[in-house]
Amino acid sequence: MIPVKKEGILFTKTDLEFESEGVLNPAVIREGDSVHIFYRAVQLGNHSSIGYCRMDGPLTIVERWDRPIIVPEYDYESQGVEDARITKIDDLYYMTYTAYDGTNARGALATSKDLRNFEKQGLIAPPVTYAEFVSLVETSKEVNELYYLNQRFYYLTTDTEIKTLLWDKNMVFFPRRINGKLAFLHRLRPGIQLVTVKNLKELTKEYWQNYFLRLQDHIVLDPRHEHESSYIGAGCPPIETEHGWLLIYHGVKRTEEGKFIYSACAALLDLNNPVIEIARLPYALFSPDYDWELVGEVNNVVFPTGTAVFGNTLFIYYGAADSLIACASVNLSDLVAELLTYNVKNEKQKSE
Repeated sequence: MIPVKKEGILFTKTDLEFESEGVLNPAVIREGDSVHIFYRAVQLGNHSSIGYCRMDGPLTIVERWDRPIIVPEYDYESQGVEDARITKIDDLYYMTYTAYDGTNARGALATSKDLRNFEKQGLIAPPVTYAEFVSLVETSKEVNELYYLNQRFYYLTTDTEIKTLLWDKNMVFFPRRINGKLAFLHRLRPGIQLVTVKNLKELTKEYWQNYFLRLQDHIVLDPRHEHESSYIGAGCPPIETEHGWLLIYHGVKRTEEGKFIYSACAALLDLNNPVIEIARLPYALFSPDYDWELVGEVNNVVFPTGTAVFGNTLFIYYGAADSLIACASVNLSDLVAELLTYNVKNEKQKSE
């Protein structure tokens, strides 16, 4: 197993109103020697905004704002803006986040040129109901049936009108165009899927209807191993290496006692066609170990959402127990080498 160093707690909540209940799930981007962090800040009533801090190097905080940098403004995000990720493509920063209206949680986008002023671009999640999604996807016998057997999640027996929109979260852009197209990962349980478009204006309802008719063609990863057996989701923006896109994602398993355990996982995707899986670790990269990962607002959670590379060390920033922000580190070359020992083709050859 690849050795991972837990660097420890990076920072915690304060008495400030906007983050008095917790801080978690940070978007992270390195510029020069600075690491910029855009974290989910939770106030009383489970209302979330995005806070900001800046580090000198990978671990030393030198600036932390006493107010959020992004707050809810529209009906679709009235309950909160949550779990951001950030990527720079050309000269523009793309920040995706989950917009929550108290019922529906769906991916949205904001952009910036300076990491200080963000312009919201609106929802980029599919504008379809869960029922519409099911009618399109269940026609394909190739798709894991778990994609369309979520009625208990979407419908309350007392009110079938509640929670009818399709939840689409964990949207993460690649840090450059691929074959001339913008590319981003998103998560419809239980797996991770890929979208590629020349322009985000292409994301119309008709686009998504055609997309769901061929959903199998867009699935990047589905759960395979025990530590990710319930569902998985895109975590940190992919990192380009000579061997493929390194993806740090989260995997969830449900224990016999009914507890959910969130772990950090790793895979390699093809550089030119990321829907192709090159390799995947058959074990969790790291899991909840310390008290502050095991007990919190949500127990047993490490939730990776951002990375920064210094030298040959990959720093992975994550939310711990939905309560605070921590960091782990791993040798980048060693991680890629370890992944390549679990090449998908090699696994297929062994099974034949």
